[in-house]
Amino acid sequence: MSIESIVRLVAGTFVTLSLVGAHLTGAVDLTRPSPLWLAVFVGLNLTQSSLTGFCPLVNILRRLKIGSEAASSRS
Repeated sequence: MSIESIVRLVAGTFVTLSLVGAHLTGAVDLTRPSPLWLAVFVGLNLTQSSLTGFCPLVNILRRLKIGSEAASSRS
């Protein structure tokens, strides 16, 4: 597992666990629509991308030719 994957795994796990902990303590109510669901999505996406290597944002940035990988492929 690469360092980048480990960073994604740790970050995704921390984001998800912090929201679950906040929900369990009553600080956050995730049973109804909330902007915090975006944070849940980001945390879970970071975790899954670290395990599978698939990240939707990477694909979007490549199509838009944004970032160092896209810049090097243009030259």
